[in-house]
This record gives sequence, C-alpha cells and structure tokens, in this order.
Amino acid sequence: MSLLDRIKVPADVRQLSRAQLPQLAQEIRDRLIDCVSVTGGHIGASLGVVELVIALLHEFNAPDDKILWDVGHQAYAWKLLTGRNERFPSLRTAGGISGFLKRDESEHDHFGAGHAGTAMSAAFGMATARDLKGEHNKVVAVVGDGALTCGLSYEGMNNAGHSNRDILLIVNDNGMSISPNVGAVSKLFGGIVANPRTDRLREQVKRVTLKLGDVFGDGVVGFARNVEESVKNLFSEGMFFEELGFRYFGPIDGHDLDKLCDTLAFVGPMKGPRVVHVLTKKGKGFSFAEANREKWHGLAAYDPITGEARKKTSGPPTWTQVFGDTLTALAAEHPNLVAITAAMPSGTGTNIFARQYPERFFDVGIAEGHGVTFAGGLATQGIRPVVAIYSTFLQRAYDNIIHDIAAQRLPVVFCMDRAGLVGEDGQTHMGLYDIAYMLAVPGMTVTAPKDADELVGLLRTALAHDGPFCMRYPRDKAPTDPNPIASVAPVPYGTWELLRPGTDVAILGLGSMALPALEAAEQLAADGINAAAVNARFLKPLDEAMLTALVQTCRLVVTVEEGTIVNGFGAMLARRLQEIHPEVRVVTMGVADELMVQAPRAEQLATQGLTAQGIIARVHAAMPLSSMR
Repeated sequence: MSLLDRIKVPADVRQLSRAQLPQLAQEIRDRLIDCVSVTGGHIGASLGVVELVIALLHEFNAPDDKILWDVGHQAYAWKLLTGRNERFPSLRTAGGISGFLKRDESEHDHFGAGHAGTAMSAAFGMATARDLKGEHNKVVAVVGDGALTCGLSYEGMNNAGHSNRDILLIVNDNGMSISPNVGAVSKLFGGIVANPRTDRLREQVKRVTLKLGDVFGDGVVGFARNVEESVKNLFSEGMFFEELGFRYFGPIDGHDLDKLCDTLAFVGPMKGPRVVHVLTKKGKGFSFAEANREKWHGLAAYDPITGEARKKTSGPPTWTQVFGDTLTALAAEHPNLVAITAAMPSGTGTNIFARQYPERFFDVGIAEGHGVTFAGGLATQGIRPVVAIYSTFLQRAYDNIIHDIAAQRLPVVFCMDRAGLVGEDGQTHMGLYDIAYMLAVPGMTVTAPKDADELVGLLRTALAHDGPFCMRYPRDKAPTDPNPIASVAPVPYGTWELLRPGTDVAILGLGSMALPALEAAEQLAADGINAAAVNARFLKPLDEAMLTALVQTCRLVVTVEEGTIVNGFGAMLARRLQEIHPEVRVVTMGVADELMVQAPRAEQLATQGLTAQGIIARVHAAMPLSSMR
C-alpha cells in the first residue's frame, strides 16, 4: 500500500517520519496528474503547494488547528490528505467533490473558497472567535496564487496586523494568479532575496536594544531602534509585512520539506501576527504545467503523457475567442479604445488584444473594483474602456459600477464572460446574477447576443453609445461561425429581432436562449400552437414597439433567460406588462433560486428546462387546450 493510500485523516501525516515525506509528495503529484487528466481542473496551483500541504499537516494539529486556503483551486492536495483521496476521481463531476473548498464537503474545509482574497479576513474572524471563547488553537491562512493582488487581503492584514492576536499568514508566492501577477506588490515580492542571516541579525539588534535600554535609558533606546529599522530596511523587504504588524520569516524554498517543517515547527508555537513567505513553482513536477503555467492553470481533460487535450476541439470558435478577435479588430477603428481585465487575459480573450496593442491593455490583477473605477477615470478623459471580467467576479465591483460609472453616466463597456451556467466549476463560478444586478443599475444598457455576429454588432453599438453598456455571453462555443468582422454592422440600439412570427404565444429568448426559443417555436407549430420567437437582445431598454405589437395577439409571453429567475428579465418584463397590458400573462423561465452544483453545462441547462424541449413543455403547461389551433 502506498503512503498516500494510508492517509485517512491528517493525524496519519503527523505519524510519518521526515524521511517519508518526499515519497508522499511524489505520490500526491502522481495522483493529481492522473485524476485531473480525466476530469480536468486547476492542476497548476495544486502541484505547486504539495510540500506546503504536507508540512502544514505534519506540524499542525488539524482540524483543531484551523488551516484556511485562499482561492480554493490551490487545495487539491489538501483534499487528498484530508480524507478525500478515494473520492478524488469524482472531482468536478456531478455528485462528486468540488474543485474548490466547501464547508459542507469536509470538516477540514473551514471556509468556502472560490474567489480570491478571502482567507485573511476569514482567518482573522476565526482567531477572534477563538479568543472570545477562551480557546487556544492555531489559525493559519494560506494566501497565494494571486490573492495578494486583491485588496481584500490587505484589508484583512491591516485589521489583523496590530491586533496582537495569534494568527499565522502563509504567503504562497508563485508569481502567478491565472496569468503572471502584476503591480507593485508583485515586484516587491520578486525583489526579496532569501538570506538566512537577516533574521538572526535583526534578532541580535533587538537584544542589543533591550540591553541598552536597561543600562542607558530611553534616549539611547531611541537611537538603537533607529539602527534596528535601518537594518530591517537594508536587509529585508519583508519589512513590508513588519510595518503592517506581522513578524516576517522568509522567504524559504516551498519545495524543501525539511526547511518547511523546520520553519513551521519554529514559527507555529509563537504568538501574535506573523507571516511565513514561501516560494513555490506553479505546476511543480509536471513538465507541461511548468513550461506553460498560464495554460495549465486550469484546463479540460488531457493526456498525461503528451499533454494534449483528450477531446479535439472543432466547429465554431468559443464566445471568448470571438470577443477577443472582435475587440482587437475594433481597436484599429477606435484609437481611443483600451481593454481592461482583472488577472484573466487568456480567460477573457483580451490576451489577443494585448499581443497587438500592449500599450492599450491593462491587467489590474485580482482587483475588480479598482479595475472598474480605473475605467471610469479613463472615460472622463475621452478614452473608451472595455472591461472584460467574468460575470461571477464582476459581482465584487458592484458598488463601483453604480457609484463610479452609472451615477456619472460614463461610457464604460462591460463584457461579462462565463455568464450563466458554467458547468464543472460549480457554485462559486456561476454567472447567474449579472442580469438581475445590471438591470437594477439606472442608466445601464444590458444586452446579450444570440450568436457571434451579434456579439460583433453589439460591441460596435456599445462603442457608439454615450453611457454605461454591458454585454453577457456564456462559457461555450458560439452557435455558428462568425462572418468577417468588417462586414458586420452595429445592432440598432434598443431593438429586438423577430425570429419567427406567431399569434398564440411569444417566446422571448435572451442571448444563449434565443436559438432554443426559435427551435421550440418551430416544433410547437406541429402541435397547433402558433408561437412567435423573439431574440430579446436588448434586456434594457426594452423594445417597446415590438413588445406592443406582440401582445396585440399573444396573450401569453414566455421569457427564457440563462440566469437567476429571481429579479431577472422575466420579472422586469412582467412588471412592465402589468402596467401597460395587465391582461397578458407572463411565464418566466430561468435558473432556480438555489446554489447550482457542478455538472456538465448541457446537463445543467436540461435540469433547469433551458432547452427547446423544456420550453415546449412549459408552453404546453401554460396554454389551455382551447387556445391551440
């Protein structure tokens, strides 16, 4: 039996000798590479923290000691060593274990994590609760994989640093989030040089300071402390943390198990806020992941021998590819156009733009709120910013959208990738709420293209519009190949598209649901129901002219949206029709008011009835037999 197979609970790791730990690390890497090659997932970051996970479990008493992981995709090795090794092949599958951290999955997942920057604040909350209850366990926050480009991490550090509470921050410094980290903090970390003499020298100066105080009084102590500060600044850029109130240790090699264990054994029993700076390599131990850390951050199933995708892609391009190509092409027509993203150039397609227009591309790091307000500042000076951020992450910038963009009527374009159901990434990454939250923003234009050409046309319309504008599209392939970008005209502002006329029922499909709505309408004709299919590409403003024409004959309107049913487009339309045509019944279709778990996207759509057959069934249920012709 392998060492890994013998690990059922963290206490089993503590029973291993130091000499056995490198073997365990190799077995974990082999297991990760093998399993994720089948399920897909975030392999790179988890390979990089294998030794750190082992050392933490070897030197701390989990789960009594609380170990929290930021950006939960670092935590695959954590899952293997906390009782989930046997179930690990079910990673990211329906009914299987999550690709992120979930409190209801394991007692060892002390805080759910899917978005970056939460661990420090949550850990400080747990440390405070421990002290209020008079308990004595340790609390450790492992922050990394880009989380220190996120302002929330610093808010937590600022609050915790001078609290004197017993809390340990582990900085997993791999220089990456999804893409290489950006900004001053990243440069600061990159400039830190490991020097084991630094901490010894600092401690010697502190001891001298105290002795001088005993002998010569406060005046000499003040001078000695100035010397101490000079030593700090001269020898260790880790004083960045010291100024925040954290005692700093490092940096140390995050793949040297002896050093990791020695350091944690030394630092763990200490009290007060302290930080251990660990240098790791994303993708460690897997040549393909080491060679291309951005590509191997997270990807679909692959051949572990060749590194090639198991499923060869064919057919139309992804929505992300279409957006990236379009944005790059339109930049030639609009010299003031710039692109902004938040640590996800490849994920949003803005990497295509960046290659051609590097001086007009801005990656702000995991700092969505800053990115939005930064765009607002650009817009006040005549620049046309396009902000490309996943729907689920743009939620973090909602106040900035309202206060800094909408209230000032600034022409910022928001392009929300991964809108709707996202499949295997599960509940933390679902883009289900952007329709509801954007419809609530005064002055915001809200749109969703039905196909690749319409994405091009809507982006042209957005750049011609003098005000905030947003567009959403799913994590999927576009339904058709696009025409040449130069041949696609802007979409007339505020208009819908009648895909099929009808007189019994009007089916309004939004974005990804427009073509299923058309398919449903055509099949309903065989059942004697004359259904209109409408591409409701402008969610706000409504196409009042077409809406009025539809309800002259259609007394039933069915709205279909790939987003939350609560406060979505259907709810808004129902309120509007209640005002002007109360005799018309509105049936809303969307995603149920529940947290969606991981499953293939097609399966999720079918479960929610967001398919042609689901629409047909809903229309039949809503229409009395006497109305069928």
